[in-house]
Amino acid sequence: MSVLHARTDLQRALDRAVADGGGPGIVAESRDGGGEPWFGTAGVADLGTGRARRPGEHFRIGSFTKAFTATLVLRLVADGGLTLDDTVATWLPGVVEEHLGADGTRITIRHLLNNTSGLPDALPGQQPPGPEEPGRRFIYSKVNYSLAGMIIEGATGSTLADEIDRRIARPLGLTGTYLPGDGHPLRDPHARHYSKADEMGRPVEVHDVTGADLSWAGAAGGMVSTTSDLHRFLRALLGGGLLPPALHEEMFTTVPTEGADWLPDTRYGLGVYCQRLPSGRTLWGGGGYIQGSMTYAMGDRDGARTLVANLNGDWNDFLATFTDLYEAGFRPSP
Repeated sequence: MSVLHARTDLQRALDRAVADGGGPGIVAESRDGGGEPWFGTAGVADLGTGRARRPGEHFRIGSFTKAFTATLVLRLVADGGLTLDDTVATWLPGVVEEHLGADGTRITIRHLLNNTSGLPDALPGQQPPGPEEPGRRFIYSKVNYSLAGMIIEGATGSTLADEIDRRIARPLGLTGTYLPGDGHPLRDPHARHYSKADEMGRPVEVHDVTGADLSWAGAAGGMVSTTSDLHRFLRALLGGGLLPPALHEEMFTTVPTEGADWLPDTRYGLGVYCQRLPSGRTLWGGGGYIQGSMTYAMGDRDGARTLVANLNGDWNDFLATFTDLYEAGFRPSP
């Protein structure tokens, strides 16, 4: 397939994503080897003014934050500060016992990172179900990564935001990537973020949530980034530039996700996952859904070809939209 044909297909996929009220606007940036990056948009950044989306915008990346959190943990392992077999009780004594009714002496850091801790998912204000046996099966849970973030802070004596900046963002030159504090707005430039859900996930009319305080998502989903920054991070991560070989292999060692009512055709590693497209191609990286924003960042296993996309609304058919986009972006040559 020619580069021109591939980019035409990508643009058509972007147009479909926002057709018939599927979302306010979408951006996508594709990078392939040493070639020039391609950037495309559809829809709008601001429903009030009709302003178009553009390169360099900051947006909430939701659960792709987990890839950063897992990378931080593994870098601490590389430094000898902790091990993946350390228990939660070692670093957070009594925390899961008191708040979740689980046994922290049986849950390891590896269990947290690959979502096999048995701990349930939960949103603020919700009462989660009881825990299950650690190591038995995959349960996608923000709780795991909230605990991982607390362990990072305990092991370093620093804040998670500072560790992201010091160990990942600054070394890679990710000038638009950060974990906001309480009440901090998105940095300029940014698209407006829109939602059809309230803070508890209940359906409401479309409203602007650009200034919402989503700091509760923290290590599980609270970060902000840009398309170009996510490319640089993803390519470094997939290409082995962030971790020693043994820990890089740990990160990409996966567990099955079948039966978890999660994304189909996936396997989960440590903060990242692989997803098999309907065409049969397998990509690596992750996605993120948070109030007002949907993000996907995936590429070939070696990071030679990557695609990052963001939708500044949260009511689109997440799986269908990004499957369509990535099929277009990674369609094999005839």
